Amino acid sequence: MLQTFYPDLYMDSAYGIDYEEYYRRGFRGIIFDIDNTLVEHGAPADERSIALMERLKKTGFQIMLLSNNKEPRVKMFNDKVHVSYIFKAGKPAKRGYEEAMSKMGTDRGTTLFVGDQLFTDIWGARRVGIFSILTRPIDKKEEIQIILKRRLEWIVLYFYKKKCRKEGTEFLVHGNGR
Repeated sequence: MLQTFYPDLYMDSAYGIDYEEYYRRGFRGIIFDIDNTLVEHGAPADERSIALMERLKKTGFQIMLLSNNKEPRVKMFNDKVHVSYIFKAGKPAKRGYEEAMSKMGTDRGTTLFVGDQLFTDIWGARRVGIFSILTRPIDKKEEIQIILKRRLEWIVLYFYKKKCRKEGTEFLVHGNGR
């Protein structure tokens, strides 16, 4: 049952992922969560997130922001990165992920998802069969409901870590930070 929430990969940061390698493997679309995945909660796009989006677009990726936030928050971030977005996505419901793939022209086998929360981001991606990458949250300051969810995530991550050790795979991957 806990495996339902396990990511395909757990990375230290969205900025350390070797996206070009995923492109070589045939992935063509990336769905991103915003808050605490790309920037601190509520922050606008910064130089690092803008550079990442430009790099991914030049690589050839279609990019979609998928957020449970209202449009003003998502639009504020997107005003600087200029990609597509879906707000009030209702994650972990399948609808937003499926709509994102449809808009990008990708499918389950050619889409990556990158987010920082197991019970919304990763669970939703897994429910539709998308390769999911969990990242550590950027900022430790979070709303109380997220803090409570994080406590439950620790339990899931404990068993995920145990599974990784048993399989001889790395639990938390530290990327090159490009």
